[in-house]
Amino acid sequence: MRLTRETARDFVLSRVGHEFAQDPYPDFATLREHAPLCRQPDGSVVVSRYDDVRTVLTDAERFSSDKRVDFRPKFGNSPLYEHHTTSLVFNDPPYHTRVRKLLQPFFAVQTLRGMERSVSRMVDELLDRAADRRTIDIVSEFAVAIPLNLVGDLLGVPRGEREPLRRWAGLILGGLEPVRTPEQLSAGNRAVEEFKAYLRELIAYKRAHPPDDAGIDILWTLIQAADAGDGLTELEIIHNSIFMLNAGHDTTTSLIANGTDLLLRHPAQLERLKAEPALLKTAVEEMLRYESPLQIGNRRSRVDATIQGETLPAGTFFHVAIAAANRDPRQFSDPEAFDVGREPNKHVAFGHGIHFCAGNAVARMEAQVAFAKLIERFPRLRRAGPTVRPDRSRFRVVDELRVELLA
Repeated sequence: MRLTRETARDFVLSRVGHEFAQDPYPDFATLREHAPLCRQPDGSVVVSRYDDVRTVLTDAERFSSDKRVDFRPKFGNSPLYEHHTTSLVFNDPPYHTRVRKLLQPFFAVQTLRGMERSVSRMVDELLDRAADRRTIDIVSEFAVAIPLNLVGDLLGVPRGEREPLRRWAGLILGGLEPVRTPEQLSAGNRAVEEFKAYLRELIAYKRAHPPDDAGIDILWTLIQAADAGDGLTELEIIHNSIFMLNAGHDTTTSLIANGTDLLLRHPAQLERLKAEPALLKTAVEEMLRYESPLQIGNRRSRVDATIQGETLPAGTFFHVAIAAANRDPRQFSDPEAFDVGREPNKHVAFGHGIHFCAGNAVARMEAQVAFAKLIERFPRLRRAGPTVRPDRSRFRVVDELRVELLA
């Protein structure tokens, strides 16, 4: 049942079902208008208006990303708890600052240019293979391969060993969903352990066989810093590598898959993009706004905080509805319209503040290269099957989207 003006305040995120997971936007719109601060049975709150979401994401002094308190009842003393409370994204300074500083050089402009050349070659190869088949699943045969192989290259993961990474990522990130079964949590914990075991072996191999200086190898750089005594512990390296592999490919895969779905759902916008290739950058920003790969984030207040005229005590847990904020008519003109030329477009798909996604420029570049080449090579691209989505609410995921590639 969809929310109404009368039922909006009864919305419970942990009880959402199939209808919400497949299309959350009507309910997000109702929340924005009639329950912008929606209290949950466990004392947490859902915020859905743009200004509130941006404030909570930005103000790290008042709103913490540390999840040690919040994840204990969800995960217990488990591998999922260890992973999510050790990785960069769910921590505050000074740990967050220390890890981000170690990683920042790998996202510099000069490094990005080298990545772009690599991605361009990769996309050409994928489209060459796709042309022979004519009909492909844009997810498994295109969208996944680009970020998975790029992040694999950056971390120095051998090409022949990357296939399990996608499965592990899905299971680990699935543990963060508002609705989880015991079976899903068990699978997520196994995935963390398997991922850790693999990375321990890879670290040992790199120490025994040091890579040459021919290219970027973030994992080897972190190992060297640790061995020199000014880096991370091995466990911190492992969990932050898992985070980079998961975040670096899962959300970018979703961006490319959701973007393809959007262009097929809005053929006039696809025609406009073909006629005006210069709109590619704004088109990718609009894909991020309209179908945000990360739909819901979280924070906990450090101090009493006033939102929507209500003062909430320190320790309140916030569900930050990024996807709702990105369609708030208070910020975006005609927000339900998909407009590849939209400007300005101050979406919060990558977060904001100190936790603004470090890899945002990489994800944007990958999507721009992917769509530029896909549309140029196959301008009559068309749908060959439905867009198949799993019932996930925190992340906006496509499992399968078959397309016919027509030149």
